[in-house]
Amino acid sequence: MKPKLPTITGIGSVSPFGPVAGLIPLSALEPSPITAWTTDGLRRAFLVKPFQPASVVPGLKTRRLDRLSAWALVTASLALQDAGIDLSQIDRSRVAVVFATGFGCIELTEAFYQSAFKNGWSGTDPITFPETLANSPAGHVALLHNLRGPNITVSSKNFAGESALLQAASLLRHGQADLAIVIAGDTLTRTMYEWYETANLLSPACFKADTQVEANGYVPGEGVVAIVLEPEGERSVRSYAHLRAGRWAAGGDPLTSITDMLGSSVPRLIIAAGDGAPCATSSSNAAIGRIAAPDAAVLPAQPVALGLTDAGGLLHMALALSTRPDSGLALMLATAANSGFAAILLELP
Repeated sequence: MKPKLPTITGIGSVSPFGPVAGLIPLSALEPSPITAWTTDGLRRAFLVKPFQPASVVPGLKTRRLDRLSAWALVTASLALQDAGIDLSQIDRSRVAVVFATGFGCIELTEAFYQSAFKNGWSGTDPITFPETLANSPAGHVALLHNLRGPNITVSSKNFAGESALLQAASLLRHGQADLAIVIAGDTLTRTMYEWYETANLLSPACFKADTQVEANGYVPGEGVVAIVLEPEGERSVRSYAHLRAGRWAAGGDPLTSITDMLGSSVPRLIIAAGDGAPCATSSSNAAIGRIAAPDAAVLPAQPVALGLTDAGGLLHMALALSTRPDSGLALMLATAANSGFAAILLELP
């Protein structure tokens, strides 16, 4: 019997495009000037505009939470809404939460350590400490929705989002869950931005509004995306994509592994995620040139998703699906110099 493919049935996002249930309405997007802290001249980033989570998900209480946890709650709720999931009608012990992040809840982590520096360890705020844990967002999602299935947080350099997606698909394929909520993202703080600047990794577009965003270097960003993943055909609902196969490796040449994964399949669409590399220097470009068929369409890496250096995989996927690509096979490829690659083969209905 043909195995049921893991299927994306719901999408939710909090990004510079705003909080959205379903496909992201694409529009021209430029980095925003940073006003949340004082900067030495113009500094820009792909920022989420402030909003009240309770205005998107009525009744949601997030006052003591890091923004990453608050956004994870919003995106998970939006993705479940988009998928038409009624949790009261399913076994919640069979619902998994897989969360991916590069940096975790760094806002309240910074606040906790700054408090320790100022007041000593005995003077820190114990209420803040739980939010310093990277797995807090996944825990909050499970608590809000009373989900008792596997609860996993991954932080895989450059490919956290892709790793979470593959982990969730594995849970479904091996019968360890009937449904998975996959979430990936990060927030941007002053300390993180200043680290990028000190390391000389920022794009010229961070300093000048008339500079091309695709220039060498990062334009840092923030945001969280969630998807609902469930076995194909379990419910009569709309499907965004099926996951046919996936590969992830911490090093080596992706060509052999991807060729083996594809077999005789020929993707009509290549999604260049390019995680972990600035736009103009993405090693995905060279890899795609060796893999893509001459007539394959290539969607270039999206700067707004590249800004989420480690956790941008799900945002790349959501943006690609928002372009309404034709049905057929699509290969999402992310590479990072000297750090390996992640490749996911999608079947678009």
